[in-house]
Amino acid sequence: MSTEAINQSDSKLSTMAKTKELSKDVRDKIVDLHKAGMGYKTIAKQFGEKVTTVGAIIRKWKKQNAAARHQCSFLVNLHVQEFFQIGGCREWLKGLAYIPQKLRNLNEINKILAHRPWLITKEHIQNLVKTGENSWSLAELVHAVVLLAHFHALASFVFGSGINPEVDSNTTDNFQQTSVNNICVCDLTNDNNLEDNTLSSTSPGTMDSVSELEALMERMKRLQEEREEEEASQEEMATRFEKEKKESLLVGSGAFEDEVVPTSKVSRFMEDPTFGYQDFARHGEDNLPTFRAQDYTWEDHGFSLINRLYSDIGPMLDEKFRTVYNLTYYNMASHEDVDTTMLRRALFNYVHCMYGIRYDDYDYGEVNQLLERSLKVYIKTVTCYPERTTRRMYDSYWRQFRHSEKVHVNLLLMEARMQAELLYALRAITRYMT
Repeated sequence: MSTEAINQSDSKLSTMAKTKELSKDVRDKIVDLHKAGMGYKTIAKQFGEKVTTVGAIIRKWKKQNAAARHQCSFLVNLHVQEFFQIGGCREWLKGLAYIPQKLRNLNEINKILAHRPWLITKEHIQNLVKTGENSWSLAELVHAVVLLAHFHALASFVFGSGINPEVDSNTTDNFQQTSVNNICVCDLTNDNNLEDNTLSSTSPGTMDSVSELEALMERMKRLQEEREEEEASQEEMATRFEKEKKESLLVGSGAFEDEVVPTSKVSRFMEDPTFGYQDFARHGEDNLPTFRAQDYTWEDHGFSLINRLYSDIGPMLDEKFRTVYNLTYYNMASHEDVDTTMLRRALFNYVHCMYGIRYDDYDYGEVNQLLERSLKVYIKTVTCYPERTTRRMYDSYWRQFRHSEKVHVNLLLMEARMQAELLYALRAITRYMT
């Protein structure tokens, strides 16, 4: 299931046809009434508009705010255009100070979800759903959390795939029509290998990348044989998880400590822009307890809660996760008839490891065997600091692989990140409800 399907599901739930843009006077009055705490139905009835028209404007803003946490101009611009098309209030695009208080209250959970989801607690949920004129119902909040997590993860895919808008400072409201630059789009379309086509098959660069591929294939074969001969004990697998979690501290972290993210026009949708990702396990600090996946799984707990509070989206999310996780053409670069399950699971579980999520039945020693350091740097950057992803990082790993295979890596990273955010948020909601 594609990203487009999730966007379509949002439209399905709010079933709203494109309408003519409301007059500025009407929009301003609607905003004022919403700020005063009046509900969608009451506002819609008063102005003779559809409830879905009011709701659609709110949802478009949520998407812009989520994408803004990672300075993702491509997604922000895309939703600004849609916001205009459905008659959204242009005043809201001036920044967070101009939107209804109920929406502004999402800022804290949006910020934490985007960068350190393990910090979300039932108190954050309580603050949003407590009685008051700007409170959220649990159903509304689950809807908002799904949208926020989806667009945080989608920002990772956008930056990882080299999709960025070209700057145009002459457009209205300082937003531009979305377009794609030429970082790697032509290569992605043609699905060429990353190696320069002018290199001969005997060049050192080609030989190095071929040997890397063969070494990876050999490690996969050896790990499969070892797995069939003897399984590691639970104690050993727990030790290997802790080792991998601590080693993730050393991957790429030093490169970003003193780097300042440049200010962009989407910063108006952010508060506390210095709040960013920090490693789950930090040197010299008391570490947070590990999230044990079997205690709160997507299949048994997260899916059930979403189905209860936001029923239409549960099966769609589940299908999306399963489709990306199981997607394979049984190829690895030039090799055919290869079972890539082991490699896909390593990629997915490494993302969750960085977010403090452990699977008791997984041997994390496989991560170090299968994921080279340059790939780990790429994974951590795309997942945790997507706005800092570079073409050099993209080029540095799996040099013999097709672009389509690397796009599949980006899809896996996107879904793993989204699921991690949802697990933390849904667990907090469950704790609030019990």
